[in-house]
Amino acid sequence: MDRRTFLATTAAGLMEAQTAPVPIIDTHIHLFDQTRPQGAPYSGGGENKEPSLPPRYRKLAQPLGIVGAVAVEASPWIEDNLWLLETMAADPMMVGAVGDLQVEKPEFREYLDRYHKNQLFRGIRYGNLWGYDLTKQVDNPVFIEGLKLLEQADLSLDTANPRPDLLAAVIKVSDRVPGLRIIIDHLPGMLLKGTRADASIRELAKRSQVYVKISEVMQMQGPAPVLDRSFYKPTLDYLFDAFGEDRVMFGSDWPNSVAVNHLPAIVRIAQDYFAARSRQAAEKFFWRNSLAAYKWVRRDSSQP
Repeated sequence: MDRRTFLATTAAGLMEAQTAPVPIIDTHIHLFDQTRPQGAPYSGGGENKEPSLPPRYRKLAQPLGIVGAVAVEASPWIEDNLWLLETMAADPMMVGAVGDLQVEKPEFREYLDRYHKNQLFRGIRYGNLWGYDLTKQVDNPVFIEGLKLLEQADLSLDTANPRPDLLAAVIKVSDRVPGLRIIIDHLPGMLLKGTRADASIRELAKRSQVYVKISEVMQMQGPAPVLDRSFYKPTLDYLFDAFGEDRVMFGSDWPNSVAVNHLPAIVRIAQDYFAARSRQAAEKFFWRNSLAAYKWVRRDSSQP
């Protein structure tokens, strides 16, 4: 190959790399099967009448450029951590699981050791869901010791359903277990509904181990999702300006509430926002930052 051909081929390759769609890791979906004999404590929202299982998600997600997903436990039943891991194991699109364990319970260490042996188990979720209350537990020494075990296992802590008092509690957690990776979900939803916690957000933004999921972002106008980029831009700009492009990541919240019927709109809102940003920033948001936060497992050649 002569020099001119080499340069032309290299330029074409670079152009293709720049224009190829950015692969997406969805960091917030829920799996459940309400048709099991024991049922399920949560079964989504909207018109969600069928089980939420990997094949159903794959059929919807793959055409949108989603190549992998982190499933967040949708049940407080301890045995459902195993159900989640077994359900995900059969589909390589599933790259990580966020379990549900009560850190303050005496059996926490045993369960953490048990589930941590599975490489798909990437952390737990604890906030203000299922009767848990992070704002109260943060002053419990047993709870803090449990979070230290989570940190030592190189796992992460997802919070659940942000409120100003929850964000203040996350600051305390970060103070007491500074090496723990913490992931705040659904923060755009709180801000878009008019609730502010600016001082806490500014403080959390200083902490390099704290990440934010841009999940629960889509808003509805009657039966249709709002797709106007200008509607979301101030809130997304606020979070990106605060946390920077290295600590925000995509999550759909499928199939919770209105997300069950609008996964394409949720992806479009995120992609429209990044149309005005660099490819490097888009790659961080859509997959690189989630790898840093969760250390998820690459299971398929389509995954970056």
